[in-house]
Amino acid sequence: MAEKTPVKERAAAAKERVTAAKKEIKQRVAQKVKPASPNTVTSNRLKLLVTIVGRNKAEYYTDLIQSFEVNMQMVVLASGTANAKMLGLLGLTDSEKVVILGVIQENKIPDALHTLEQKFNTIKDGKGVACTVPLTSVIGTLIYGFLSNNRLTVKESK
Repeated sequence: MAEKTPVKERAAAAKERVTAAKKEIKQRVAQKVKPASPNTVTSNRLKLLVTIVGRNKAEYYTDLIQSFEVNMQMVVLASGTANAKMLGLLGLTDSEKVVILGVIQENKIPDALHTLEQKFNTIKDGKGVACTVPLTSVIGTLIYGFLSNNRLTVKESK
């Protein structure tokens, strides 16, 4: 005849089985997903974000673009292509523009372009154009780390 185990013993045995199962699950997860070591750099592609806006809104848009972790931006003065006569016919007076060039991570592009499009449509005199151009090569880990705003990049060993 089998002896009956007390309720406390059965509860303790069940708790041990649950603990063992949790430990096994953690081991399986750790084997599949290993954390990146501090010496590795995430491989996220970079693109050049080109934004053309009016000169009076240049500072606003550079600040907006910087919020998408764009570490490096360059602002170049430009002017529109239409002559003064054509601008007068269209009722436009300001043809002074700036071209903002910034390096952005590929995974940030959809949010950045969506936000820029919203601002182009809602801000008074805030019209503009934005597009991206792929960067095919970046020399050096440190430069890549700076451009991608990756603070975990370590110095290259020589």
